[in-house]
Amino acid sequence: MADDDYNDMDMGYEDEPPEPEIEEGAEEDVENNNEDVPDTFVGAEGEEKEEQEPVQRPRKTSKYMTKYERARILGTRALQISMNAPVMVELEGETDPLEIAMKELRQRKIPFTIRRYLPDGSYEDWGVDELIVEDSWKRQVGGD
Repeated sequence: MADDDYNDMDMGYEDEPPEPEIEEGAEEDVENNNEDVPDTFVGAEGEEKEEQEPVQRPRKTSKYMTKYERARILGTRALQISMNAPVMVELEGETDPLEIAMKELRQRKIPFTIRRYLPDGSYEDWGVDELIVEDSWKRQVGGD
């Protein structure tokens, strides 16, 4: 039984190693150990390094939004709208979050970026406002 190993004198178990005693001043060495590490990267001339903008390469993928991207965007945006996210278009009596999301997509006001992964492991980022949306879905919604 585990209680047989219990020692009443030191209030611990016999197989536990004793805790090492900390010498005075040892705690100060641990706290001040990182004095030579700078907080920010500073260049050789004393100026902070600026972030470089990514280089725009010619895109390989289609400029058309796929039906899968459209479904994901509309569903995600409708969920956000239903959770009281700010609406980017003027409402004319619409209360259904999916209808509002469709109206935002029609007016290209959805603030999303689509990341398309390529077979070589790289990716392309497209803004929703950059992509061409097929007109066939508007007939389903009763659009223009």
